[in-house]
Parts: sequence; C-alpha cells; structure tokens
Amino acid sequence: MNSQILEKAKDYIKKEKDADFRAEVEKLLSQYEGQSDREAETELTDRFYQNLEFGTGGLRGVIGGGYNRMNTFVVKSATQGLATYLIKTFPQKAAACGSAAGLKAAIAYDSRRYSAEFAEAAALIFAANGIKTYLFSEMRPTPELSFAIRYLGCDTGIVVTASHNPPQYNGYKAYWNDGSQVVPPHDTGIIDEVNAVNEIKEISRQEALDKGLLVMIDKEVDEPYQEMIKSRLFRPDLIKEKAGEVKIVFTPLHGTGALHVEKVLGDLGLKVITVPEQREGDGKFPTVAFPNPEEAAALDMAIKLGTKEKADVVMATDPDADRFGIAVPDKTGFALVTGNQMGVLLADYIFLSLKEQGKLPSNAAMVNTIVTTGMQKKVAEHYGAVCYECLTGFKWIADVMRKWENNETVPGLDGVKSFVFGTEESYGYLVETEVRDKDGVSAAALTAEMTLYWRSKGKSLLDRLNDLYSICGYWQELGISKYFQGPEGPATMNGIMEEYRKNPPKTLGDIQIVKVRDLKNGADGLPPSDVLQFFLADGTVVSARPSGTEPKIKFYASCCAKDALEAAKKLDAIKKDIRAVIGD
Repeated sequence: MNSQILEKAKDYIKKEKDADFRAEVEKLLSQYEGQSDREAETELTDRFYQNLEFGTGGLRGVIGGGYNRMNTFVVKSATQGLATYLIKTFPQKAAACGSAAGLKAAIAYDSRRYSAEFAEAAALIFAANGIKTYLFSEMRPTPELSFAIRYLGCDTGIVVTASHNPPQYNGYKAYWNDGSQVVPPHDTGIIDEVNAVNEIKEISRQEALDKGLLVMIDKEVDEPYQEMIKSRLFRPDLIKEKAGEVKIVFTPLHGTGALHVEKVLGDLGLKVITVPEQREGDGKFPTVAFPNPEEAAALDMAIKLGTKEKADVVMATDPDADRFGIAVPDKTGFALVTGNQMGVLLADYIFLSLKEQGKLPSNAAMVNTIVTTGMQKKVAEHYGAVCYECLTGFKWIADVMRKWENNETVPGLDGVKSFVFGTEESYGYLVETEVRDKDGVSAAALTAEMTLYWRSKGKSLLDRLNDLYSICGYWQELGISKYFQGPEGPATMNGIMEEYRKNPPKTLGDIQIVKVRDLKNGADGLPPSDVLQFFLADGTVVSARPSGTEPKIKFYASCCAKDALEAAKKLDAIKKDIRAVIGD
C-alpha cells in the first residue's frame, strides 16, 4: 500500500474525536498491518486517496471514518473554513460578535444518519468563532433553512442533507445571506479557506448556550414559513369551498416533509392521507432503494395506497423536502408526472392565475435551467412573458432573482424582469421569493390548488397538459446517467468530456448536429461550467454534464415532435447513440 495512505489514516485517527468513526479506521488499519488484508487495503485506499472535496455546493459523500468520507472531523473542518471566510468578508460584524450586530448563522438537518450530530458539530464550530447560530432542534426541510436565513437576518446557513442519495450518504450544503447556495466569488473563497484550515476552534454545547452563541429554534420559524406558503396561493376561497372534493395521498419518503405538508394542506381543509410506513424520519430508508420522487419505485407504496383510497393525486417529497413529485390517475392506474411536465403545469397555472387576477407584470419572467424542457419557454411566450435559462442548479436561479432585485440585467435579456416562477427538470420548483432554493412544500400546496382549479373546470392535470401540447407542440425528454465509481472515476469522466470536446459527434439519432456549445470557459453570457450541448437540426437539444455531487455524467435530451410516437422514436435513436459513445 502507498505509504501516504497509511500516514493519512494514522493522522486521521489522531484528529477524529468521534469514537465510532475513529474505531472504523483503527480496525481497518489493524487488519491491514496484522494480516495484510487486501479488502482492508482497498477500503483504506478509498477512504484516504483524496480528501472529500468541498465543492461549490458544499460536501457530499459516504458516511464513515476517513478524509474521503462524511464524518464529524470533515464537517468541523469545513465549518471552520466557512467561519474564517465570513470573518474576513464581514470584519465589522465579526468585531461585534456577541451583539445584535454580530455575525449570525442558521443550521437545519434532515433524517439521515448522523445528520443531527453533524449539524450540532457545525453549530459549535460557528459558536467557537463568535458566530451566533440558530439551530433547529429537530429535522427540518432545506427550503425552511433558506427561509430562516432571510427571516432571521443571518449571514450564512448550513443544511446537513444528501438530498435523494442512497442511505449510505450524507452531505452539507452552504448558503449565503440571501438564502441561496453560495455562488462566485464566495464559493471559491470558501473552498480556499476550507483547504487552508490548520486549526479548528471548538467550544462545548453548554458554553455556547450560556454565551448566547447557540440558540435552539423551531416554531419561531415554522409558523411564519407555513403562513408564507399559504399566502402565496391564488384562490383560497376556491380551496375553502371545494377542499372536500380532492383526496391527496402523500409520502415524505422517510424524510422531513410530513410536518409542513400535513399542516399547510390540513389548514386549508384538504384531506391528506400520509403513507404510514414512510411518514417518520428514518435515515435507513427501509422501504425504498432510493428516496427520490424521480424514481417510480419510490412512489410505489404511495400509489398503492392512492389506488385503495381512490386519490386524486399522489404527492411525494424527498428526504429534505426540496424536491417534489406527483402521480395522477389515468386510464390504467396512476401516471407519473415528470419534473419537466410538472414545471410546465405550474408555470401555466401561475401565469394564467396572475393574468386572470390582473396581477401579471408587464415584465414577467420565469427562470429555468439549460437542461430543462424547451416547452416551458413556449408556455411563457403564450402569456407574453419570457423564460430565462441559467446553469443547472437552483443557486443559479436564485442568482438571477438577486440580480433582478438589485435592478441588474442578465445576459441575453433587455431590462430587469419580475420573477414569478423558477424550476429545473430534476423535480425542483420555486413559487415564492421568500425562499431561494427549490421548495417541495410550497409546490405541494400550489399543486393541490391547481388540481382543484382544473377540477372546477371539468379537467384533470393530464387534460390540461394535453391542452398545452396542442398549444406548444408535443415535447418529450430523456435522461441518462452513467456512474464512474472509485479512484479512477474522476479521470474517466474527464476523459469522456474531453473526447467529446476534441471529437464531437456529427449526428445524434441520425439527425445532424448544427451547433455545439461548450460552457467550460463560459459562453452566451453563462458562467463557466463543465457542460457540453449539442443543438440538432430539428430543434432537439442534447446536453452532457458531470454531476457536482455524485460520480456520474448526466445526459439530457429535449425534443419537440408532432406526437408521442415520433418523439419516442427520436429519443430512442438518440439514446442508442449516447450509449455507444459512452461505450467507446
């Protein structure tokens, strides 16, 4: 074994104060040194061949002991770097620590294993650095953390979550004072400070409480957050009158969603039946392989209950309740609504409602990402509005919102616009401005109202989607993910992307590629990002993007056709070509 691996393992054992994580590495080291155990060697190599990278979105990795794992030492080190960056960025506030004018942070966490422990560890690092920290005493959704930062006037925030990843993962997302995840220049500045950490300041929980540097919160933020969501609805009178006509089955997939979804929808008079086996938070996610509303299998129990209860809509949120998915009745049972389709339906309903109520701004705009369906642009144009595209990730949607609030223009659009909706294909929706991340709770409330509205018009959500196909053309999308695990994974992914750049295909699905957009150094007013896009002669767009949180490359395709059969044929041919290129 590489001697550096052994040295790093021994160094970690000295630094890690959590007995369980330390014991994991001690056991592996003993097995290797005593028996030359090959499995122990492989495991040690994977845990120490690199440090778990603090990227532009924070941390995400497998839970366990080691520098390439999610554990208390890695969380403490990351938080110390973030605290140092805050102190350097806001020196006047840092000098006023302990007073109302000092630095403040908010922290939330989801149901995953060690989430509560990681959240408290981060809070105590902040406190040791003089930063007053508001910590939720129990698990709360990611969108509520974003809301809390703005509501409490914080300078930063952290949510401990790995979103929809499998149970062996956990993560850590860093937020800025506007409630969004960090973007340039703060992201790289924080990363530099995290990588430079040599000493971690620490303080006990009791001392932090005694000094007022640790403040536990719950209903102080819960209630304003819930009231804000209800205030964003368009037709409360319709809900009050017709609430009994819609039956909802809901699953939080063992995560944080039940608290707010049940309360908000219940306050509105709606009948919500929560899947009992999936209601309570459980980081082992015992009933699902992937706690992700994008996965059909994840909604299986909810759909079975929905069938039994004759539900009008089945709803699901992921563990940190930022993603939201639904299934609705069709002729054969229940049909899953994709993230792209849900974004289309919500955009249509928001524009339509604002227009009907005489509240649609003359400069109205929605924001989506470059890998989201082109149909949303057609919907916006149908209402005389615009759809602005940004990079993948809700922090970029929040960045556009920030610019417009500050009366700044964005590349490609004349003048400042009024934000009315933000969405991305991966089941993310934002229907309010008080939150700066995707919000599955508010999406659930608005979807319930939207279902009632179209019911009052004699239509289902699928009926309205078909209406929109007749207006905007028949759009269909494709997603492919290819995983590259292990130490060689990053190099393989880089190799594939560079090969695409050097030798881009001439056709995909037998359709000529007329334009290639490489965002590695930025293009068309968009910031640099490791994304390649291929624009086909028929209007289809195919994108390739390495994930920022998982060892995989994601491929997306969005095409418009005259009907479902033609779209399916196009996408099937494109899928074969993508798989062939990956194979090469």
